Amino acid sequence: MCENRFADIVIWQLPEPAPGSRHSSKYRLALVIDEVCVLRYDNESGKGDHKHVGAREVSYPFTTLDQLVDDFWADVAPL
Repeated sequence: MCENRFADIVIWQLPEPAPGSRHSSKYRLALVIDEVCVLRYDNESGKGDHKHVGAREVSYPFTTLDQLVDDFWADVAPL
């Protein structure tokens, strides 16, 4: 990564699924470029699994934590 960008990855286990999710993983994976979050995967309480690409918010089909991380890095690669 360059000095003007960084990735922030936070994943933790909950005792039970967060509202809107079917799994007990809580996560936030973000890519910040020039102090602007340009990509973020999260499962905000009540919204379920989704990702933000720029200003767009789209559903994300969560399967496993490994796949989540792989998908995030695949989206980061062209940026």
